[in-house]
Amino acid sequence: MSRARQPPLVTGISPKEGPAWTKVTIRGENLGTGPADLIGLSICGHNCLLTAEWMSASKIVCRVGPAKDDKGEIIVTTKSGGLGTSTVSFKLLRPERIGILDQSAVWVDEMNYYDMRTDRNKGISPLSLRPSNPLGIEIDKGKIPQKDMEVMFPGMSGDFTSEKFSATWYLIENHAGSSFDQLKIAANNLKKQASKKNEGSLAYVKGGLSTFFEAQDALAAIHQRLESDGTERVEGSMTQRLENILNRASDTADTLFQEVLGRKDKADSTRNALNVLQRFKFLFNLPLNIERNIQKGDYDVVINDYEKAKSLFGNTEVPVFKKVYAEVETRIGALRNLLLEKLLQTPSTLHDQKRYIRYLSDLHAPGDPAWQCIYAQHKWILQLMLNCRDEFIMGVGALDLEGDTRPSALGRLSHTASLKRGGSLRTPRPSTWRFETPQQVQFVEKLSDVVIGQLPNFWKLWISYVNGSLFSETGEKSGQVEKSKKNARQRQNDFKKMIEELTSRLVKLIRGALLPTTLPQGELSRYGGWENKTELSGAWLTQIIHIVRGCHDALSALEIPNDLLQVIQDLLLELRVHCLMMTLLHTTEDVKRLAEKEDWIVDNEGITNLPSQFEQCMVQMLQSLKEPLEIKPGEINVLQLDQVQDQATELSVSIMKVFIRCLEQLSTKTDRDPDASHVAVDLSSPDRFTAVQEGFSPTSEQRLLIILSNCQYLERRTFLNLADHFEKHGLTGTEKITQVSVDTVRELDRKLFEAYIERRADPIAGSLEPGIYAGYFDWRDCQTPTGTIWPSYLAFSSLFSFHQLVFPSQVFTVSKDLVPRVLSKIVESVADEMCRLMQCVSSFSKNGALQARLELCALRDAIAAFLNAESNASFKLALDALPQLHSGADKKLLEELLNKFKSSMQLQLTCFQPSSVQPVKR
Repeated sequence: MSRARQPPLVTGISPKEGPAWTKVTIRGENLGTGPADLIGLSICGHNCLLTAEWMSASKIVCRVGPAKDDKGEIIVTTKSGGLGTSTVSFKLLRPERIGILDQSAVWVDEMNYYDMRTDRNKGISPLSLRPSNPLGIEIDKGKIPQKDMEVMFPGMSGDFTSEKFSATWYLIENHAGSSFDQLKIAANNLKKQASKKNEGSLAYVKGGLSTFFEAQDALAAIHQRLESDGTERVEGSMTQRLENILNRASDTADTLFQEVLGRKDKADSTRNALNVLQRFKFLFNLPLNIERNIQKGDYDVVINDYEKAKSLFGNTEVPVFKKVYAEVETRIGALRNLLLEKLLQTPSTLHDQKRYIRYLSDLHAPGDPAWQCIYAQHKWILQLMLNCRDEFIMGVGALDLEGDTRPSALGRLSHTASLKRGGSLRTPRPSTWRFETPQQVQFVEKLSDVVIGQLPNFWKLWISYVNGSLFSETGEKSGQVEKSKKNARQRQNDFKKMIEELTSRLVKLIRGALLPTTLPQGELSRYGGWENKTELSGAWLTQIIHIVRGCHDALSALEIPNDLLQVIQDLLLELRVHCLMMTLLHTTEDVKRLAEKEDWIVDNEGITNLPSQFEQCMVQMLQSLKEPLEIKPGEINVLQLDQVQDQATELSVSIMKVFIRCLEQLSTKTDRDPDASHVAVDLSSPDRFTAVQEGFSPTSEQRLLIILSNCQYLERRTFLNLADHFEKHGLTGTEKITQVSVDTVRELDRKLFEAYIERRADPIAGSLEPGIYAGYFDWRDCQTPTGTIWPSYLAFSSLFSFHQLVFPSQVFTVSKDLVPRVLSKIVESVADEMCRLMQCVSSFSKNGALQARLELCALRDAIAAFLNAESNASFKLALDALPQLHSGADKKLLEELLNKFKSSMQLQLTCFQPSSVQPVKR
């Protein structure tokens, strides 16, 4: 007949070896259907059933007993499966036996130490040996949260070892998914365990009955002997002898075990000392560990160890602990001082500052290390800015902006990460940049680098101080964050004054270098000292404005309140105004030097390059003012300030007047004055004109003509172009500037034109009378006219030669636009002189009147293209002064002679026709 179940099979045991009473876990198959089904368990031949705890059909927990065999199998026997087999074995380790009088250096585990003298067991509580599964069925943990269970069973516990044990809580927590049948099995298991305990106790009592009876008999026999001998102390009595025997036994025992007990006490004290050292070795080694970790820079480890020691031994009353802890406090005090010294050391990075502040906070340093750091950084930046100025003023030498190896504050800055930033205001410089750039510009750039490199970290340190991010989690738990925020609120005004002092010093230092007149007299000695330095041009001032703007933008990006940066905005406004004025003043000086560049070479329009150079100079000036006049966010338009408008307009007008004055000076400049006739030939001959290039020195008349041509060009083009440029660049007062310029150049044009006409027209007009009367000509005694007498006089009179009459060709070589104007004025002078001469003649003969009318008409017709109202009136008055022609024959003769004159002088008369004027190439 086959069994209902397979026999048990052990396939694993853990651990696989150990001394007696080692707790092992047995795993396998068919290990029983429950605790009642398990009827046998042996390990290495020793019955271990009493300590067995059935967990499941595949798991049993028990303790190994003191078996005789060192190694053996694990055999499980069940009611349902019978005797089982095993595929694994257990090795029993036997400890070395030590005699009661033998010394031993073996460490004794005090967990199960038994003191025979006090008969007190110091072992573990029996509750810890209770089975973890008292019901003997599989545990099925529920999913009800612990908090909900505490609400459902207030004041109770699911721990079956607790005095407030609740069976319902235990079942819900560990067997919420168990079926009713399984719970019935669990109830039966509890009953069996209770009956086993009762049976075990009764069996123990039954097994000791014989010993109990033997002891009872011995005591009864002793009692009978005592009664027979009596109760008195008689020498030789049984009680006396028994006492003596017991005393001798006690003395013998003391003699035997005195040394052993002494060694036992010494071993106990040594063990206790070692136990203390082992248990508290953290504290005893802490001073040395603190010193080592400080040297290595492991401040976090030191702080963690200190916090641990403080929580364990901070309030100890044990003398040895108090002594060691006092040494720890001494080392921690030295560490506080070291960290504070490092915190206040400059320069340092923001990361290091935050780290040291956190360390000091965790070490509960006295005072407020964060505020101390902020204060120290503030003083250092202020001194750094003054050092920057002193190094330039004292003549130490131009600072190397790319790196300074000198052991100064500024030199150390270049080696710290605090000055490194994403972008720089500087661009790569050539090797000679320091020698070409004015020291004021180098100073402002260096100063801005100091501010931009340090002030952002200074501001960020304050923000971290305000929001409490300087402290670790330990600081947050200890309330230091709230304390820091409270301190920050109280010191907010103090920090605001610090920022104001930094920005104010920045502004004062720049003012001392660029705008010393804006500083109070008492501050000039501290922030000034730049009197011996070169005055900056508009281009360098523009670069400084760019640097200061970059500094302002960098600080604004940190979200520093605008009211703290207003002083920089005010400085920028004054720098922009100063740059505008200095640019205009320097342009005035540049315009004065333009006269030195005049080469007197004219183009086809009779213009030299001087007006073009002047216009180019003004355009460059306006372009250089583009950045200073540009309106950045938060800035105002400097040209909207009335005072600035007036000054800029006056300086612009002054520039125009200076240039016109240069033209006037050029017109009167005295150089070598070649022979006029030679110049006239050169200028009137296109073949020879091309040779008038470099080294050409014009005559005074030519200077006047060239300047007149330039004046007309200025009025017609240059001033209008400049007006457009002024408006394009936003400069106001353009109408006033243009009007004053035009009026001034017109006045110069008038003066120069009158001077030129006076030089050229007066000699021509003055030569008329001597030329006419050179041959003792008499208007009262004339022959019948056969032609004009003008050509004959031109042939004999050098003063009234043909070239002198057609002298305006000299003007043509300079500017054809001047020809009509000059000839009209000369013709006007000649006509006026001819009118005077005719009016001075007392009487004319008939032929003389006809001859005079012929001369006047011929001259008038020849220069008809250049007649104006005044010259026409003069000719009319001259003709009216002559006797009138009454006969038709005279009129016919006059007409024939005029036609003859025009025919014979056709080539010469062509020179006076505007349509015949052709430009001369140069």
